[in-house]
Formats: sequence, structure tokens, C-alpha cells
Amino acid sequence: MKCLFVLCLAAGVAAAEIPSDPIAQKGEPILADDFERKELGDWKPLIPTFTVEDGALKGVQTREDHGAVGRVYRAMKNVVVEFKFQLVGSTGFNAVFDDQKFKGSHAGHICRVAFAPTQIRLGDDKEGVMRNDIYEMRKDPARKKEADKLLEGRGTSMNIGKLEQGKWHQVVIELKEDEMRVVMDGKPSGYLKSPGIAHETKSSFHFTVNGKGVLFDDVRIWSAR
Repeated sequence: MKCLFVLCLAAGVAAAEIPSDPIAQKGEPILADDFERKELGDWKPLIPTFTVEDGALKGVQTREDHGAVGRVYRAMKNVVVEFKFQLVGSTGFNAVFDDQKFKGSHAGHICRVAFAPTQIRLGDDKEGVMRNDIYEMRKDPARKKEADKLLEGRGTSMNIGKLEQGKWHQVVIELKEDEMRVVMDGKPSGYLKSPGIAHETKSSFHFTVNGKGVLFDDVRIWSAR
């Protein structure tokens, strides 16, 4: 899939509906990576190209038909994820939770946060755009309206202002049962409640990068208390 932002979203959630307090608290650590090395370590470059440079993970699209995918495998369900990112040529990226053993959605996608030039988009992939039947329906223009009705409530977007090139941003993603909340640069910035998010096991977490480059650093994952 060539497009980075794959979410077909219903109307956005109003800012007042984003919980001001965390929906999940940090528990046992699952992953902590500051990339102070030269090798990729546990990160698997499923689609080129990811490298470790100057203490950061760098993703650059080098294949025309799909963005670069760098994945780390950890079993998780309810979690708190933190990381920093800096755009160095790209206009955005996806942060994605998958379950490779789940066959009900395209590539086992469960849920994601997509970072666009002026928005973040939260999506339930399992019951939304990546669900196998909906995924196939969306390929047929004649079934678009039918597919759109099935997507109601499965995604939302929020304006965040313009993402600047060369500036570090801090992100927190909280997953608790069927809820997902995003905090960006200390500000609650997105929230979605949708059944697919509660999928029992997310077996991996990955970044998808389209374009000339995104840097990632200080990636940390905790199980949620």
C-alpha cells in the first residue's frame, strides 16, 4: 500500500472529549531503547530502509510501492508507549500495533496513530479500514458508501498545528481495553474508543515512514496497570 495515511475517518472527536487525565498508568517495562549504538538491535526492517545514526532510529522510504517499516516484536495488550520523533524530510508517519497471527485484518493490523502535517489520526484497523471485508470493499468505487457506513466510529482525527521539520516532538500513546489516547508535547491530542483496540494480543509495534526521513528516539513501552 503506497499511501502513508490509510485511515478513512468519520467526523473528528471534539477536543473537549479527549480525557485530560491518563487512561492507563505505567506498569512493568516491556521495551526501552535509546539507540546509543550502530546496529538496529531488536528492530526488524521489514520494508527498507531503517538505520541507527547518531543515537536515533532513522526511517527513509526507499521502495516506491510502500513506506519503510521498522518493527519490534513484543507481546502486549494494554500499554503505555512513549517516543520522540523529528521530521527530516518526511511530512509524517504511522505508529502501528499489529498481531501477526490474526488473520481477520490486512497484515494483522490492529490499531494505529497516523501523524500528518497538521493532524493526528487514530484508527481501529481491526474493525475499520484494514478489516478484510472492508479492505476489499474499498477497492470497488461502487461499494464506497457501503464501506463508509461500516467505518463510522472506527477512526478520528484532531488538528495539532503544523509539524515543523527538524524539531523534536514527544508522544505518549495509551491503550486500555477499547480506548486509545494520545498526548503530544504534553497536550492531550487525540482519543478513540472502538472495539478493535481491545484485541487480546498485540504482538508487535512498528513505525511506517514515507518520504525522505523521520528520526525516532527514546522509545519506551510499559504494560499498563
